[in-house]
Amino acid sequence: MEIFRVWATTLDKNVIVYRLLNMLTLSFSIFIKALFSFQKNERVLVVTTPPLLPFIAALASIARGANYVLLIHDNYPEILIAVGKTKKNSLLVKILDFFNRRLYKHASKIIVVGRDMEELVEKKIRGFDVPIECIPNWAELEGVKPSNRAENQLLKQFNLSEKLVFLYAGNMGHPNDLESIVKCSEKLRDNSEFHFIFLGGGVKKKWLEKKIEQKNLTNVTLLPPRPRSEQNIFLNACDVALVSLVKNMWGVSMPSRTYNILAVGKPILALTEANSEVARVIQEDDLGWIVSPNNPEKLFQTIIEISRKRPQLTAMGIRARNAAIEKYSVEIAVQKYKKALLF
Repeated sequence: MEIFRVWATTLDKNVIVYRLLNMLTLSFSIFIKALFSFQKNERVLVVTTPPLLPFIAALASIARGANYVLLIHDNYPEILIAVGKTKKNSLLVKILDFFNRRLYKHASKIIVVGRDMEELVEKKIRGFDVPIECIPNWAELEGVKPSNRAENQLLKQFNLSEKLVFLYAGNMGHPNDLESIVKCSEKLRDNSEFHFIFLGGGVKKKWLEKKIEQKNLTNVTLLPPRPRSEQNIFLNACDVALVSLVKNMWGVSMPSRTYNILAVGKPILALTEANSEVARVIQEDDLGWIVSPNNPEKLFQTIIEISRKRPQLTAMGIRARNAAIEKYSVEIAVQKYKKALLF
């Protein structure tokens, strides 16, 4: 495999104008490179991040007579609607839907990473003769494994070895319902049994810092992002892992960190809608709990329930690791991609 690197601006992605400029410069560079690299009848796998990339790659594919397979990680414009950046009937949504339908129409195949996403895209491509396939992302089974809780560096560092620890690790962005977790932690502030760790960065991090300070949340520890090489340490620094999405994210996205959480053998408490891919993964093998987004009271009740069932967490963790091995290994994913691309 040959990797080509192209030029693009690297401005602060948390500033919308700068993020758009980054996307535009990257897209232009990729288009020029693709135009001179794609060959007639070649199969091209195109991802949907950043959002302009699939349109640029599709144009280059059509111009060069190549066949492109579209790999959708996030559904637009639905994600913009879910995070409150636009309205369902806005002009922006109509424009994006218009161009997306043409993008889908000319694809040789569409691959999605969740079954809820598959159901949403099927509605979008109704009337088009375009096959669609669901291939989940995978766990890093060799580098991410269960470890002895008593020896975890983070739990030792913050004197949390005796607590029931809930960990949110990952992006703190608009699609993530951190608000419900914070409200729940406030209700549990005076209960010494529980502790919450937030680890990561994103547009909601400053808000989170302020809330922790304003509400004097001594039961919350906020940590900066750690390198992927330390995943095995920080993902093991809990009893239950938190996965959190805001309302209206059904069919829109699947948090890929979920699979490495399974790999370390941790039960999952997910704030997500019923029948989302996250919910299905959890429910199929009894790997945790599902709470609707924006429902801190239900989240509070569920956490109290978890504390009463603490002895069951070990068995749940074993099932989580087994699910990662049996369903979400990189080998399984590679075989599915090979089959999908050999059309």
